[in-house]
Amino acid sequence: MTVPGCGLDLAEPAFVANPYPALAELRARAPVQWHEASRRWLTFSHGAADEVLRHRRLGRLWADRTPLDRFEPFNVLHRHQMMENEPPEHGRLRRLVAAAFSRGHVERLRPRVAALADGLLGRVDPAGFDLVVDYAEPLPVAVIAELLGVPEVDRPLLRPWSQAIVAMYEASPSEPTTVQAIAASRDFATYVRGLVLERRAVPGPDLISDLVAAQDGPARLSEDEVVASAILLLNAGHEASVNAFGNGAVAVLGQPALAASMAARPDLVPGAIEELLRFDAPLQLFERTAMADVVIGDVTVRAGERAVALLGAANRDPTVFERPDQLVLDRDPNPHLGFGVGLHFCLGAPLARMELAIAWQVLLDRFPRLALTAEPVRRPGFVLRGYASVPVASVRPERAPG
Repeated sequence: MTVPGCGLDLAEPAFVANPYPALAELRARAPVQWHEASRRWLTFSHGAADEVLRHRRLGRLWADRTPLDRFEPFNVLHRHQMMENEPPEHGRLRRLVAAAFSRGHVERLRPRVAALADGLLGRVDPAGFDLVVDYAEPLPVAVIAELLGVPEVDRPLLRPWSQAIVAMYEASPSEPTTVQAIAASRDFATYVRGLVLERRAVPGPDLISDLVAAQDGPARLSEDEVVASAILLLNAGHEASVNAFGNGAVAVLGQPALAASMAARPDLVPGAIEELLRFDAPLQLFERTAMADVVIGDVTVRAGERAVALLGAANRDPTVFERPDQLVLDRDPNPHLGFGVGLHFCLGAPLARMELAIAWQVLLDRFPRLALTAEPVRRPGFVLRGYASVPVASVRPERAPG
């Protein structure tokens, strides 16, 4: 059998701007194809991506970047994350972090998220503001900071550190990107380690305190694991929320009738969030490595080879989603892969759903008729897909909240 291959350039600007036509064309050719440039198998169908995410012979196996002495600050953060480990280590880390995370933190934060969202929108000029810079970015940073117990004065440090680290997940990070990521890893870990020492001495009602105290029988999290887990939750939590909200806002505001429907019917919002996650996925790629030969679709992924679930491609598969390139706010069922599936299903999904729902409800209550005022500006990366700027204005005076 001829091995299907593709020459897709994941960094090409036109592809990054709108990858979905190219992904659809490749999906029609074959569900799994060899990508010579990255030496990976890429999946283009929902079924193949689902297999990659679920198959127990495919692992999330961390390999330290080299040279080791240079990359140690970056490596140590990833080496101790649950997302970069497989059972039994993954199970131990996930149980401990999930136990800490599930101690009422999502419900505890619900009124605070609403207050933060309302406060941010109360400071914007309805005649013109940036929906990402003024709202979508600061809100999840504040929420995650509240969750972890980061003092308000230190919160401006978090987003730059996070962006520098996650920039390394793109296909070919540049040397300046690498330098910034290593420095950010060192500085971020040093900062969080200081918080851990403080909470060990004086616990509080925050997630870092619960991570420090987490115990499952004799198992506990080491200090490195607490630090890595806190940074993972912060990076994954707010990066995904910023991009999910920005992507969704551009999609909705580009179709005023849909925006009007969401403003008039708050009951549509929870389902709309799932559809927005499907329509323009904030995370486009998740990679795993074959621990033994694995058949995915019609190809054999050999032991040691890497297989990539292209989540955005999976979420537009016409064999699973009717009218896949259309935004259908009340789509049901909606088995999108935006939060992953299987062993590595997103631990923070309940927090993300709550945060996105409140963000949309508060926005639409205050500005029920919001419009784009200029072309939104995309971030340059493919893997973490989002906007840097979304200029908007209210087309009539805002309603007073409540």
